[in-house]
Amino acid sequence: MPRPFVLPDLGEGLTEAEIVKVLVNEGDVIVEDAPLLEVETDKATVEIPSPFGGRVARIHVHPGQSVKVGDVLVTFDDGGAPSGLGGASAPVAATARSAAAPASRAASAAASVAATGKSAAPAKPAGAGGRASVMTPQASPVGTTQAPPVGTGPVPATPATRRLARELGVDLRAVRGTGPGGRVTDDDVTAAAGGASGSRALAADGRGAERAAVQARGAEREAVAKPLAAVGVEPPALPRFEQWGPIERQPLSHLRRTIAERMTLSATLIPHVTHFDRADVTELDAIIRRNVETARERGLTLTLTSFLLKAAALALQEHPQFNASLDPAAGELIVKRYCHLGVAVATERGLIVPVIRDVDKKSVVEVQRELAALAQRVREGKAMLEDLRGGTFTITNIGALGGTGAIPIINYPEVAILGVARGREEPVVHEGKIVPRMLLPISFTFDHRIADGADGARFASAIVRRLERPEQLLLEW
Repeated sequence: MPRPFVLPDLGEGLTEAEIVKVLVNEGDVIVEDAPLLEVETDKATVEIPSPFGGRVARIHVHPGQSVKVGDVLVTFDDGGAPSGLGGASAPVAATARSAAAPASRAASAAASVAATGKSAAPAKPAGAGGRASVMTPQASPVGTTQAPPVGTGPVPATPATRRLARELGVDLRAVRGTGPGGRVTDDDVTAAAGGASGSRALAADGRGAERAAVQARGAEREAVAKPLAAVGVEPPALPRFEQWGPIERQPLSHLRRTIAERMTLSATLIPHVTHFDRADVTELDAIIRRNVETARERGLTLTLTSFLLKAAALALQEHPQFNASLDPAAGELIVKRYCHLGVAVATERGLIVPVIRDVDKKSVVEVQRELAALAQRVREGKAMLEDLRGGTFTITNIGALGGTGAIPIINYPEVAILGVARGREEPVVHEGKIVPRMLLPISFTFDHRIADGADGARFASAIVRRLERPEQLLLEW
């Protein structure tokens, strides 16, 4: 019986993706967790693994095609590889696995699909972690911490964990899962690999080169223009610009089109209000400069952004209404008791907002280390959906590009965003004397439906106060 595989539920309200590359061919026999397709969403380019092994009977999509959640991507034959099929070791191994699978594997396959992101019912958030919980095979008792034994069905693990296992050369079936319901976690895979960081680095380098090649080929394919989703008032028809001179029409990329739609949605639905302030970061700037070499010896580069993240996280504890989302239909403010902060990162493809989790529980050094690794993955196109989900508040720092200030648009469905411009030395009256001080312009934009101007001013002051006393930020854990 043919088995269709559909685009999984990608979470976070993502309803469609663009096919970047099809990694298999019709007639191929593949094993469970083998790379199947690469898709691009408005958040990242993601590799989708196969939820089960078998022969690829039909591929329903092609590079450049936009697909929606639930659309059929690939259809598998129920049986193993037909005789005479080319390819030696991998097809034979896959055939053996497929032939040995019991009839109950169909039920296990559903759990595997859930573990790779698709579910028949919406996934529930895993508490403060903000990550979707993973369904486990029905045969696994609730609360067990054992991974499924070899040959009993798919191993419950997220796509990111499966990808990590492939990079480290770890067989998930041999790993004992310590996550909820026996789910295999990243830590389980790393422990099973014996800390083989060198192998992972080599694998990452290889995958980076492959992804660069994929992106290059993707850029070569003919772009197809698609209309933006309508939000709010319908715009009037554009004039015929060609009557005044030559024009050129350039299709928007999938990412740019999605950014445009989300920004329009935010600006249309949210009544924005912005409060401006300035922080005297003279002492903070001195701390960063004094510790440049010490931090570099530890493989770290201290930046202002890490202090901003920590200051914002602590300020959100005092003003939790800005660490929330508004549910207008229910008339409720959804206050999040976790602090996952997004940082706007400029890339060649557009602006992407990766998320650092539990910033309030981490030191400035931990935040900086995680920020550097996350920003690098984003710029190299290696970020996964888990890196970009679950944000509760966003910071955008345009200081490196210049400017004296900006009014950013809120990252919907969040209710606030902090903008930071370039710090400059200015003459200031300090302790009765006119002296040069480093002043940092900040702008705090928030949803006027959930707070008033006085609330915004207090929040901005809470951030300024912490930036002006950086030694307290260094002591906060």
